Amino acid sequence: MNHPGTPALKAAWAAVGVPRAHESAQLHVLGQATYTDDIPELQGTLHAALGLSQKPHAKILAIDLAAVLQARGVVAAYTAQDIVGSNDCGPIIHDDPILASGLVQYVGQPIFIVVADSHDNARRAARLASVTYEELPAVLTPQAAKAAHSYVLPPMQLKRGDYQAAFERAPHVVTGELSVGGQEQFYLEGQISYAIPKEDQGMLVLCSTQHPSEMQHVVAHALGVHAHNITVECRRMGGGFGGKESQSALWAAAASIAASKLKRPVKLRADRDDDMLVTGKRHCFYYEYAVGYDADGKILAAKVDMVLRAGFSADLSGPVATRAVCHFDNSYYLSDVEIRAACGKTNTQSNTAFRGFGGPQGAIAIEYIIDDIARNLGRDALDIRRLNFYGRNDAEGRNVTPYGQKIVDNVIVELSAELEASSAYRVRRAAVDAFNRSSPVLKKGLALTPLKFGIAFNVTHLNQAGALVHVYVDGSVLVNHGGTEMGQGINTKVMQVVAHELGLDIAHVRATATDTSKVANTSATAASTGADLNGKAAQDAARQIRERLAAHAVKLYGGDAAVVDFYDNAVHVNGHVVAFTELVQKAYLARVQLWSDGFYATPHLHWDPKTMNGHPFSYFAYGAAVSEVLVDTLTGEWKLLRADVLYDAGQSLNPAIDLGQVEGAFIQGMGWLTTEQLWWNAAGKLMTHAPSTYKIPGVSDCPEDFRVRLFNNQNVEDSIHRSKAVGEPPLLLPFSVFFAIRDAISSVAGHRVNPPLNAPATCEEILKAIAAVESADAGAA
Repeated sequence: MNHPGTPALKAAWAAVGVPRAHESAQLHVLGQATYTDDIPELQGTLHAALGLSQKPHAKILAIDLAAVLQARGVVAAYTAQDIVGSNDCGPIIHDDPILASGLVQYVGQPIFIVVADSHDNARRAARLASVTYEELPAVLTPQAAKAAHSYVLPPMQLKRGDYQAAFERAPHVVTGELSVGGQEQFYLEGQISYAIPKEDQGMLVLCSTQHPSEMQHVVAHALGVHAHNITVECRRMGGGFGGKESQSALWAAAASIAASKLKRPVKLRADRDDDMLVTGKRHCFYYEYAVGYDADGKILAAKVDMVLRAGFSADLSGPVATRAVCHFDNSYYLSDVEIRAACGKTNTQSNTAFRGFGGPQGAIAIEYIIDDIARNLGRDALDIRRLNFYGRNDAEGRNVTPYGQKIVDNVIVELSAELEASSAYRVRRAAVDAFNRSSPVLKKGLALTPLKFGIAFNVTHLNQAGALVHVYVDGSVLVNHGGTEMGQGINTKVMQVVAHELGLDIAHVRATATDTSKVANTSATAASTGADLNGKAAQDAARQIRERLAAHAVKLYGGDAAVVDFYDNAVHVNGHVVAFTELVQKAYLARVQLWSDGFYATPHLHWDPKTMNGHPFSYFAYGAAVSEVLVDTLTGEWKLLRADVLYDAGQSLNPAIDLGQVEGAFIQGMGWLTTEQLWWNAAGKLMTHAPSTYKIPGVSDCPEDFRVRLFNNQNVEDSIHRSKAVGEPPLLLPFSVFFAIRDAISSVAGHRVNPPLNAPATCEEILKAIAAVESADAGAA
């Protein structure tokens, strides 16, 4: 072809910034998407199950597995003494055994592995073991852990200014406490690993995990071999939400230990009850706070003590607590603060990553405090929030976080103002008040809450990624990167980035399974960094190939390599339009390299964990939501009538996927704050360990009027195509639901009393808060 491409066509063509279906959407709908349990089993495959502790804290005096070994179909059983390498699966501190040895520290802790000819036979056999215990005292709650000074890590503290002096000068003071529960990840696909022995001490582990490289390290250590002996592969997960970041290690290690012993493939698939009993969840938090403020509601001094239920081992509790400390400010400038966080050691599951990773738990405390202040002053909480927002520039002196990072991308004022207008917040506030005056039983509540969420791992070295891009002679492209696909669309976005870089339609690009033998030393797909890091790495690889092809095109057709354009499945060079496939074939014949690796490391990050100061985040994502609820004050039942959401995704890579992520995060966060109650009995057993006893939101819980939009913005940082992360931050948006419920409860006493509402705001918790409000109001009268 010898006609030049038109500028209009180039301007209209783009593979990023446009809605695209999820790359596996059709496979999902047709039931053809292959998850780990769907992979055809090799001949000779065995199945494993775990024998679990029945005590929360006890010495193991004896284990009798005779009945287990005699059970139908059983091939072998293994205890900690059979592990030839390291009996540890802790991601940071080595305090988390694969199998308990001599001591159990929670009900559900694995003690032994049973291997049988079928999944059911293995599970039945695991129940036949006889374990003799010597029981020890158990600590079950964060409050009890604090009282006993029981911590998995030393407590941390962040200070700025002089809190005590500012507090003493403040004309008004609010103090209180708050409990916010944990949350089960409730991924649809449970924990599963399939370990396949290979020659020369090799092991292929097919694993549902967010962190293949960590699984590689844990398995290698458990088997006592080098990392290069172990390959971990994950094509997709049926959900992760943080529950498969470190917690998948136990399952990968147990399956691999059995497979290595028996020299046969072994699959370990967790039943839902076992999964929920064994694995950690979102950390629940207990807060004590004291805040000084002026007559307008401006915060002058803030102090909060947070204790989180870490569980029996450290897992990721340290980084979770750090992020909670760094998100206590949310969208507000706090001049004089003391923020403390302690990781309480309890005889419960070792809690772990969950979407938001401590950020939601940190931010909800300041929102609760602002809600208190507004009610104490008889003001709308939105006005108090706006008064305390971060400033926009150095002249105001209100744009530096308590940990010392300057905020240069603040859009919360404009974003919240846009949402206030589009949701008709003021008009609806008046309508809600009017409704409540005439309705003695049913009460409405309304709230607008903002969010500011830092994006990056708060451990600096984890902010790196690699990718491989191959261009085949027929012009098709294959990309492999270190991120894992759990339904969030990372593969779709990376494919779009590569397609855009090479000027191709996305149909020309395919993403393959995450594989430690292809891209090594990867970070977990977590902290909302998946597309940011892996998209940049894949872009780097594709750019190198494009530059080689451009140079070859100039050799063939003349011109300047710097102005060669790639778009619309063609290469535009010196007045010629050459099909991409044609140029690739010519480049192959000329021995031009048609594959490349790419790498990316997020710049400008630094953090001092001792002083809790630095620049831990690449940028901030912003958002706000308005929720309107209806509460039945006689039963505690409630309904979300309408939700208006505005989220800052920067220049979205894929608006369709991003809107879906915001919607999903909103409903998941709403579940955490309202219905998803974790309950342990006095014996330390988690009783909410199945769908029959644990209430996640259903379709009927979604509001009929659900208005979700993306804010028109672009990232000030050089992120991938100036987009912003969208995985975790939107989980803070349903704060508006919780505070709308609190607003409705408050109306029972004419907003004269701050309702002592804890999360989750179950019907029982709502009724308790209503009774407390009525009692306090009657006492004041």
